[in-house]
Amino acid sequence: MEEVLDKKIVMDKSNWLPVKFGDVVFEPKESTKDPIGDNIEHVVGLEHIISEDIHLRNSNGIEESTTFTKKFAVDDVLFGRRRAYLKKAAQAKFSGICSGDITVFRAKDNLLPELLPFIVQNDKFFDYAVKHSAGGLSPRVKFKDLANYEFLLPSKDQQAKLAELLWAMDEVIESDIAILEKLKIAYQVEIEESVPRDFKEYWTLGDVIQTRKGVTYKSSDYSDEENGIPLLNLKSIERGGGFNTGGMKYYKGAFKEDHFAKNEDLIIACTDITREGRVVGYPLHPSVYQNTRMLFTMDLIAIQISDKNLLRDYLYYVLKAGWVHWFLFAYSPGTTVLHLDLKGMKKLKIPKYDISVQKEIVNKLKQFENSIFELESKISSSKALQKSLINQVF
Repeated sequence: MEEVLDKKIVMDKSNWLPVKFGDVVFEPKESTKDPIGDNIEHVVGLEHIISEDIHLRNSNGIEESTTFTKKFAVDDVLFGRRRAYLKKAAQAKFSGICSGDITVFRAKDNLLPELLPFIVQNDKFFDYAVKHSAGGLSPRVKFKDLANYEFLLPSKDQQAKLAELLWAMDEVIESDIAILEKLKIAYQVEIEESVPRDFKEYWTLGDVIQTRKGVTYKSSDYSDEENGIPLLNLKSIERGGGFNTGGMKYYKGAFKEDHFAKNEDLIIACTDITREGRVVGYPLHPSVYQNTRMLFTMDLIAIQISDKNLLRDYLYYVLKAGWVHWFLFAYSPGTTVLHLDLKGMKKLKIPKYDISVQKEIVNKLKQFENSIFELESKISSSKALQKSLINQVF
């Protein structure tokens, strides 16, 4: 990223011209009554646009039933006009049809299409869109209101240089994201190979652990601010296991001392609000926050190991293995909410290794985690730098 910024343009805006969004962008309002006959292949809903991401990465195929008729073309920007605070705006690299809750933006001749996504994916633009939205639960904004948004625009040749810089920054981020995805796949493969389903010696889980259920706390005593006791909840567990720090809540009510998670515990999701069981049975360990006292809700259980020959960190990785997850999922009945049957969970048989082998497995997998964390931090920093530059430019 630093190498890209070494080529940065001096932002002399003295000869940039003030324009309104509608001066350089229009809404094409093209539609189709026969998407199959018109060879439409992609159908895009709001759910396919990722918040704060300029890339349109997902779509449905035309073979799936749809009532959408609004057409978009390559290089158009699809803007989520409903709930604009979600900051959904992405540039299409394919043509298709989209939801009526999406406004299609297309650059006029005086604006390079390559620059359009950066003008839109901008805090000032979204703030303007939110301010001019109308409605209660699902506020929407119209193009005619967005058309009055004002900003400074450089000449065509400067637009080209600016677009080159911004896309070069994006290319660095996208390259790191691709590496990260491969690293995560390699990490999961390593888990599956280190904790195979076929083994000669085993522990039965119920013979080597003790469990404690979490407690129900009043939601009125919850806070998103760090002004209470950290409260682990279902959102604290990542899909696939691990700590989702963004899901942390804080509790300001009454509690008992024996309700705290211990550093030596593993915390397991024992409920799941998704039918496919995204988190049920997956673990996190509270020792991520050393010496921090944390409570945990009734959606979770604490596991304490009672056999000195079984390492807590080894069990953590066992519970992240795919075959273990599906074993526990099979013991998680429910219609709208899944509930893990603890008696069924305790029937799980896990590979029994000497402590030296367990340590070797743990160390190898922790190296993967460290590499993933470092790359995620790099991507986060690069995105923050990119966002800062976009906000400075427009």
